[in-house]
Amino acid sequence: MSGFVSFVGSGPGDPELLTLKAVDRMQRADAILFDDLSSGPILAHAPETADLVGVGKRAGRPSPKQDHVSRLLVDYASSGARVVRLKSGDGGLFGRLEEELVALRAAGIAYEIIPGIPSACAAAAAAGIPLTRRLTARRVQFVTGHDVTGDLPENLNMAALADPEATTVVFMGKRTFPRFAAMLADHGLPPETPALLAEAVSTPDQALSRTTVGALAARLEGASSTTPALILYGPLAED
Repeated sequence: MSGFVSFVGSGPGDPELLTLKAVDRMQRADAILFDDLSSGPILAHAPETADLVGVGKRAGRPSPKQDHVSRLLVDYASSGARVVRLKSGDGGLFGRLEEELVALRAAGIAYEIIPGIPSACAAAAAAGIPLTRRLTARRVQFVTGHDVTGDLPENLNMAALADPEATTVVFMGKRTFPRFAAMLADHGLPPETPALLAEAVSTPDQALSRTTVGALAARLEGASSTTPALILYGPLAED
């Protein structure tokens, strides 16, 4: 007996930003494995009979290992359950979706992927700016600010990331941004390039801070915070 897994993007945190398909799958689930940022009011759509299992990963906090999460998905689905794997934002953007897909394929379990509103789009909307700008920001690029060890990834394409005519969104980059900003400066990006720090986007704790790359790097030097955040920089972050 084999169940079915729905990978559901829950968006940035506001339950009103869930898609209709996401709500439908949650309401019919036997088990929901959710990220930290997909908890709270979003889980109000879960039936009372569903197993709710927190499997989120947050910097600086004890987190389930990825192989454990994949094993849970396989075990639940193998029992015939309708499983929702609830991922914040869109699961295909730095959401470790591929590792879980590989585990399901190896076990012969069917699945579907339901996209969610990416947090980068929600951050731009909250700030009242577009992600592209005619003539000055025709390209958008997403990059993660840390690798599996929590450090700044190696082999970054710094020439592309220092392009002053691109909008760049850094995911999970608060801790490593001071060093990242220094690398950007070394590759020609002016420290006065506009930047936006978007924290806890679309939640009651949302905070938006317009600044510059250089000033933000100085502000984050030695800072410690577990609040989820995105950093946007380039022509797009201008007033």
